[in-house]
Amino acid sequence: MVVHSSGQGREYRAAGSYALPEERACQSVLDGLDVAPPYEPIPSEDTRNFWTPNYGLTRFPDLFTARQLATLCALSEGVREQYEAMVAEGMEPERARAIATTLALVVDRTADFGSTLCRWVPEKVVTTFARQSLPMTWDFAEANPFGGASGDVRRNLRRAAMVVEHAATTGLPAHCVRTAASAVPLESGSCDAVITDPPYYDNITYADLSDFFYVWLKRSVDFLYPEHLAGELTPKRREAIVAPYRHDGDKDRAREFYEGEMEAAFREAHRVLKPDAPLVCVYAHKTTLGWAALVEALRRAGFTITEAWPLDTEMPERSIGQGTASLASSIFLVARRRSADDVGAYGDVVGDLDTIISERLERLSEAGVSGSDLVIAAIGAGLQAFTRYSSVELPNGEEVPAESFLEEVQSKVLNAVLGQVHGLSNGVGTIDPATRYYVIARFSFGYADIEFDEANNLARSAGVELDDLTDGAAPLAKISRGKVHFRDYSERGEEADLGLGPDGAGVPLIDVLHGLLWRASHRRDELRDYMVQASFEPAKLRLVAQALQGRALRAEGENKPAEAQACERLLGAWKTLVDDNLLK
Repeated sequence: MVVHSSGQGREYRAAGSYALPEERACQSVLDGLDVAPPYEPIPSEDTRNFWTPNYGLTRFPDLFTARQLATLCALSEGVREQYEAMVAEGMEPERARAIATTLALVVDRTADFGSTLCRWVPEKVVTTFARQSLPMTWDFAEANPFGGASGDVRRNLRRAAMVVEHAATTGLPAHCVRTAASAVPLESGSCDAVITDPPYYDNITYADLSDFFYVWLKRSVDFLYPEHLAGELTPKRREAIVAPYRHDGDKDRAREFYEGEMEAAFREAHRVLKPDAPLVCVYAHKTTLGWAALVEALRRAGFTITEAWPLDTEMPERSIGQGTASLASSIFLVARRRSADDVGAYGDVVGDLDTIISERLERLSEAGVSGSDLVIAAIGAGLQAFTRYSSVELPNGEEVPAESFLEEVQSKVLNAVLGQVHGLSNGVGTIDPATRYYVIARFSFGYADIEFDEANNLARSAGVELDDLTDGAAPLAKISRGKVHFRDYSERGEEADLGLGPDGAGVPLIDVLHGLLWRASHRRDELRDYMVQASFEPAKLRLVAQALQGRALRAEGENKPAEAQACERLLGAWKTLVDDNLLK
């Protein structure tokens, strides 16, 4: 750290060995408060979501400047003082408790806006939890908690008050109980509905992330909730997630624990529901294992899935949706108690799928749903056929696991999407031969180079000449040493004139899509001008992108090709990137 600089040179001292005047002033404030900074340790076992311990930030005070700590500790002490003042003035203690609790949540919100992990993007500060992790950041933006902009305490208070006022308008009482989902203190058959958003397999370590807010709640309202805020950090022993580090690094044990906890929770939901009442389960994960665990838990608990609908529950700019196992929307699965424990024949179950998938793809597409949301919602609807039975068996008597059935459903959904592209070959619904050929080649061979004879045979069946695709400034294919290499958007998209032509005449849709994908990834400011110059039908382009985004559910450790990921991102933000730009 440089502490002095002059024409004679600079004086360096080790970090922490010298306190600036402002830091000394902040320390003086802290010394005068009854509330001390949160010296609890930051969880370090989850290295995927917690990066700061690797860089020496091992305790929560390490995440804040001296000024931020002084502010947050003073606000926390203020919550305690306000409670005491309200009671002293004759307010009913329970009412004062509710107000103090709301103020404590305001302090937590201020902490989210006031750590050294906050970043600056044009016009605003991005909070600590822009994504559900504690990543390491190399610079930060410090919001003024009294400046009237992002992170302002008064703004946070107004937002909290709006929530309270909105909740009060319903006139319905609410009763909140802290309990295990596998042991709910309610009578059997007493609930009109159970609505749950369960943990997403191994995606997020919720309890570890909650510690950031828990340590500040302890400082503001622990005296009001000693039964809930007595621990050093949040309880984690029974948290239903797949966390191998909590099981001596054994992933199989972690998976078994998660599946057992999920089944126990759903069995309890089954017990408290009235006979015809629904269970609504919100899920937004994208791995086959995660979905298989959810489906098996629901089925073993006695539920049949009857509906699956995607709903927009996330901010479009959220960063967690980029390159993670999360969907752009949440899938709402509706399930009801199964009336009988029958065994189904696999052939009969698969026979029902085509009708279900065709109907659901049509309805969802008309509603503007696309991308992984479309595929997984269709898969969820297909689970009706599977979960109406307590078990489904092959002709040899072997039980079909949910993972295998999910693969079957996903294949049928993808084939149906490909069939739509392939079927639009004549008349008004034409998709040009070059685009259909590219989609079918990717579907059939993936992103590896193809033997010339196979590529040429496929070209003839698609009605194109392979040699015609190797010409121009940005050829779609290259032939070398007896193999054909299809060039993806990253290899072609930067070409300025790709996808442009007089009124779109003779321009393959795949050229437009590649130009669009490249700009969406590299130069978003050019998107609108590009789409104005390109002539294309958005519905057809979205269908092509839908086919190229490929599998929605992925195997553990599986990485999608870059172009499939780009299509998935485009589809997830289609309204913002395409529809809104076309309307401007």
